Amino acid sequence: MGGMARPVRDALRDDATQRARAGRAAWAARTAAAVAATLGLGSCAKPLFPENAPRTQFEKFDSMRSGAAPAEEPDVFGRPQPALRARLTPKSDT
Repeated sequence: MGGMARPVRDALRDDATQRARAGRAAWAARTAAAVAATLGLGSCAKPLFPENAPRTQFEKFDSMRSGAAPAEEPDVFGRPQPALRARLTPKSDT
């Protein structure tokens, strides 16, 4: 009897292994489909506000009064970064 139980046990183990592999493959396929759908849908959206529109009433006031402050300036490596110093310095009343 011991000889007959071993092939059945091995067959059940192989079946469980195949089901586990199939489950992992299905999970990977679902995850890949979800990532692809998220990237696909997110890239089609246009921006909510135009880039040249003033963001606040204060920015609109500053641009009318003394000219618009630059939004970005290059850093020492040439990459654009926010121009905080130019935007936060007090404006002169000339």
